[in-house]
Amino acid sequence: MKHIRNFCIIAHIDHGKSTLADRLLQTTGTISDRDMQAQALDDMDLERERGITIKSHAIQMNYKYEGQEYILNLIDTPGHVDFSYEVSRSIAACEGALLIVDASQGIEAQTISNLYLALEHDLEIIPILNKMDLPGAMPEEVSDQIVDLIGCRLDDIIPASGKTGLGVDRILEAVVNRIPPPKGDENAPLQAMIFDSVFNSFRGIIAYFRVKNGVIRKGQKVKFFNTGKEYNADEIGILKMDLFPKNEVRAGDVGYIISGIKQANEVKVGDTITSKENPCTEAIKGFEDVKPMVFAGIYPVDTEDYEELRYSMEKLQLNDSSLVFEPESSQALGFGFRCGFLGMLHMEIIQERLEREFNMTVITTVPNVSYHAFMKKDPDDLLIVNNPSELPDPAGMDRIEEPYINAQVITKAEYVGSIMTLCIEKRGELKNQVYLTQDRVELTFEMPLAEIVFDFYDRLKTVSRGYASFDYHPIGYKPSDLIKLDLLLNAEQVDALSALVHRSNAFDLGKKICLKLKELIPRQQFEIPIQAAIGAKVIARETIKALRKDVTAKCYGGDITRKRKLLEKQKEGKKRMRQVGRVEVPQEAFLAVLKLND
Repeated sequence: MKHIRNFCIIAHIDHGKSTLADRLLQTTGTISDRDMQAQALDDMDLERERGITIKSHAIQMNYKYEGQEYILNLIDTPGHVDFSYEVSRSIAACEGALLIVDASQGIEAQTISNLYLALEHDLEIIPILNKMDLPGAMPEEVSDQIVDLIGCRLDDIIPASGKTGLGVDRILEAVVNRIPPPKGDENAPLQAMIFDSVFNSFRGIIAYFRVKNGVIRKGQKVKFFNTGKEYNADEIGILKMDLFPKNEVRAGDVGYIISGIKQANEVKVGDTITSKENPCTEAIKGFEDVKPMVFAGIYPVDTEDYEELRYSMEKLQLNDSSLVFEPESSQALGFGFRCGFLGMLHMEIIQERLEREFNMTVITTVPNVSYHAFMKKDPDDLLIVNNPSELPDPAGMDRIEEPYINAQVITKAEYVGSIMTLCIEKRGELKNQVYLTQDRVELTFEMPLAEIVFDFYDRLKTVSRGYASFDYHPIGYKPSDLIKLDLLLNAEQVDALSALVHRSNAFDLGKKICLKLKELIPRQQFEIPIQAAIGAKVIARETIKALRKDVTAKCYGGDITRKRKLLEKQKEGKKRMRQVGRVEVPQEAFLAVLKLND
């Protein structure tokens, strides 16, 4: 065990984690030069197209140092705030972390956030200054920032470049010398923690685990602690570029198990695997449960595909355990699921993956967050509202609370004014302002989560020309003056378009949605009124004019009454049509509501 090292790579998005991981794999000979491709660990098409890591990837490398063979288990993690749950799981399975900072960008919000996660788990941190080959690199300035942040010595920081391979040998030596070997007892009862799982259509569910104590052997009877189910370990092994079968995996190592499990709900990330004959007494405490931030409905375009969608979502949940969903139904869209996501990018990725990996075309409703409603007759009774249509009657409601977050924005000094304006417009309250260096400022705001759900991240990047970085964590619920904004099409309410909004924003938002829908809904044979209403009070209205046939074309000359008679007759017909006419809302209309500021 003393020759094993488990470590992960943490950094802000786009600071070069995956490229540096490639160099580590090449230097240790884990991947041959022939099989090498950029971002070798990112195996999803989506990751390559967008240039971001979505999933954590574990891989084992062998490294010879001073005549001794070492086993290095590396986990490459995502950098985007929406995938921080992947990072927290990877950190729970390691003893050390490489903290990578881009020498041209400096420390950003997600760097700090991931660093605190690692420090909470007492990991050994190895700071690395990446992208040293860039002409815009500022090694001295960024090194000082790192020293201030971690409190390490200047000599501890390793200058490196994922592109040229500079400093890779020093990183591997530091991993061996500075990261402690895993602790554990091979003779104790088996205790292994599941940190990830994937679905394979031929072999069932493959679970990835880290052995804390004991040894797991091929063919052994194992038991999953939380579910209490028992299985045979048909195949176990370690993770190289492909799965690499072995007869046993010992304490301190990272491996996989295939036991013919077909049901997605039988494997829970964070569960403990133990042996049936000699079980351990308690489960490993590893992860906190995931807290979804943004809720949206996902519905199949064709109602008959409901079961197929459920099956696809279950498989996707195995691969991405931060996805939470439960069945719900809507008057406009039929049966579907209420899903919880960690953020808007996460929601976009899930939708893309459903389409690509499972060929499911889905409709997504307007995203919102979950609110707490308290009733007058029992003020302590809490009602959780995930969907605007679940909001109880305002007359019987005592108060409604919404989730607040602590938002950290790190930016260049010149953009402070425009960022403050944006945050105040989003009902944010400035709590703190710290100058990290002469021209880098950290702003801390308290703001409602609902305000950042829509377009906050995009607008932040726009006003700061892409320089600002953003990170947030929830701080609890606060009372707020919220009302339900309904949308009526032809006097019928469309529940998929209703939203809970702050009273001060209701009029503007209602007006904007009505205008947007007027552009997007095709004209019918009858007139369609689009109304935004709060309760029974209409606050905004637009009208889509009817397509009209020129009924008076055949009247040339003659008395005016003939024309009037024909027009009156047409008017009657339009009136009748409007009573029976139903308006189909196109899919773009649901999505357009999210992009009102474009």
